[in-house]
Amino acid sequence: MARIHLFEFEDQEWFPAFLRNYVTDFLQFLSNKTGMFKPAVPLLETLLKEGKTATIIDLASGGGGGLLGLSKELKKTVPGLKIVLTDYYPNLPAFVYTKQQSDTFDYYEKPVDARNVPEELKGVRTQFLSLHHFRPADAKQILQNAVDSHSSIAIFEAQERSFPSILAMLFSPFTVFFMTPFIRPFKISRIIFTYLIPIVPLVVLWDGVVSSLRTYSVDEMKMLVKGLNNTEHYEWQIERIKSGPGMLLYLVGREKVA
Repeated sequence: MARIHLFEFEDQEWFPAFLRNYVTDFLQFLSNKTGMFKPAVPLLETLLKEGKTATIIDLASGGGGGLLGLSKELKKTVPGLKIVLTDYYPNLPAFVYTKQQSDTFDYYEKPVDARNVPEELKGVRTQFLSLHHFRPADAKQILQNAVDSHSSIAIFEAQERSFPSILAMLFSPFTVFFMTPFIRPFKISRIIFTYLIPIVPLVVLWDGVVSSLRTYSVDEMKMLVKGLNNTEHYEWQIERIKSGPGMLLYLVGREKVA
């Protein structure tokens, strides 16, 4: 099916920040509990080793994605690992909570545009569940900015544009209902807007389906890379692999070794 770029509530400036945070908190919790990004570990280990750095700059972090779980695996082979969480709409309560769980994490308080990352944020760039938020021209800017900055980049999507993926999203409100009591820090307002006024599960449902319809296929990601300036100086790895019950799509770019 063709890519359809409908709107997601998360992307709207008018959408209340606390509700956006509840949605991203749920996605973070789900990512860490299911281990959906486990195949990313060896890829990130390689990028960190080749780049001679122990720092990951996570872009469009939302609530922190699955990095809390991944960090425990990465620390086994990457001494001094540091992960900096950033976002255009920083979920600071989630960032603070994540940092409290592990001294591996830090965060950038100011908004960060993934298309134009501040020069002081140096390290391997990552994105989890976020490339689909960007239209093709903006997605290319993200990749071009990495190339222009001589930065390695690794992008991961845990959904795809397919009937099974969309079908799975239709059941997401039940997952929200089940997992919400276990999300920390516990907040009464989170309970209210999940069960009494079910805005959070409805937003997760809508944004989840739209995310699937927005997700770039492997061929489309290859086309994004093909149109970049100086792309020939980069080595690109774009794949679709099995991850648990679903599929993981990833795009990894690194400078070629001279």
